[in-house]
Amino acid sequence: MSLTRTRREFVRDLGISAAAVPFLLNLPSLSFANQAKRKQRIVFIFSPNGIVPKSFWPDEEGAKFTLKEILTPLEPFKDKMLTLHGVCDRIRGDGDGHMRGIGCLLTGIELYPGNVQGGSDTPAGWAKGISIDQEIKNFLQKDAATKTRFGSLEMGVMVPDRADTWTRWSYAGANKPITPIDDPYQMFNKLYGRAKDNEALASVLDDIKDDLKKVGDKVGAADKRLLDEHAAFVRDMEKELKEQKAAANVGHAVPKLEAGMKKDNDNMPKISKAQIDLLVNSFAADFARVASYQITNSVGGARMKWLGVEEGHHELSHEPDTNEKAQEKLVKINKWYCEQVAYLAKRLAETPEPGGTGSLLDNTLIVWTNELGKGNSHTMDNIPFVMVGGGLDYKMGRSLKYNKVPHNRLLMSLAHGFGHNVKTFGNPNHCAAGALTGLA
Repeated sequence: MSLTRTRREFVRDLGISAAAVPFLLNLPSLSFANQAKRKQRIVFIFSPNGIVPKSFWPDEEGAKFTLKEILTPLEPFKDKMLTLHGVCDRIRGDGDGHMRGIGCLLTGIELYPGNVQGGSDTPAGWAKGISIDQEIKNFLQKDAATKTRFGSLEMGVMVPDRADTWTRWSYAGANKPITPIDDPYQMFNKLYGRAKDNEALASVLDDIKDDLKKVGDKVGAADKRLLDEHAAFVRDMEKELKEQKAAANVGHAVPKLEAGMKKDNDNMPKISKAQIDLLVNSFAADFARVASYQITNSVGGARMKWLGVEEGHHELSHEPDTNEKAQEKLVKINKWYCEQVAYLAKRLAETPEPGGTGSLLDNTLIVWTNELGKGNSHTMDNIPFVMVGGGLDYKMGRSLKYNKVPHNRLLMSLAHGFGHNVKTFGNPNHCAAGALTGLA
């Protein structure tokens, strides 16, 4: 009897619903997951409008370095992180700094001429090539040993509905931007079902909860722990739905929102946490091994009132360095972005690798970056690149300083880390020196 038939009979005999099957695909003892080789994963995280260099980059080089204020949330992961100072975006051509910053960040290639006008520069269109996340995804999907259900996940927080060069950073190919999903319930439906609304989703969750209990009684201790984590996640989703329903029963008609108010700025922390939890669960279930996580967008104007910041982020990023109050607020904003990176690292670190050794973080590399090195100058020198985790077996726990190397070389190195030994990536003129050295 084939292993595939055994799985089918297992699900059939227990009467498991189709909605629960995705939660079971990575149980090692059922051999749903391919455990022939170590899993490697990568997550790209975007935050906008540059950083405050003096409060971001470590002064020291090497293993003995001190984290500046913005990076302090990553202190628990200092021995698992790399800071890469001196990596620069050399891509020029059409578009303003913000447009080229985000559009060329993962693609390493110029934008097409277009009709989207920004700043004082020439108008532009979409990027001329594939982004590195999709390049790695395609490489992994070609091999049965590394192929996953989705290949990659494109997620976001408060990404504008409008599609233009400032709002997209992942590309399936030239002129093919990918829209990130920034609604946690929509992402949940993509991962675990096709519920059309929250009421239907609540019904699906009830079925899943019962089915997970059935399976939990039939598998070993290691699988039981993984199922318990899935069950806890489902309970959290149920609680969220109940609270949302209660909040909606206000005793009067719900007012219509003004245009552009569909997504609530003040809910950013809540949305970010939910999305990160979904991302971790998707990795545990081996739905994908590549992900991108876009927080707002280039020229993003989030107002982080929960930090005591009333002004929009982009507005503040244009203030001169002499405006100390603005600089203090920018430090708070960028530190909050770093906290999202740290939360993802924490969740990955506390989640055991299903069917393998260590944690998800041991087998995942987080790459946090930005479209600009500094907001008020629009420089694309010293683009922030901070990496956390053991996914590509780099030598972590170091502050690295390079001499203005093109970021294309870093993108090449990330591909090489998966065994995809590309000779160039993006504009080949910036790849002559080969993949970036000094990481391993």
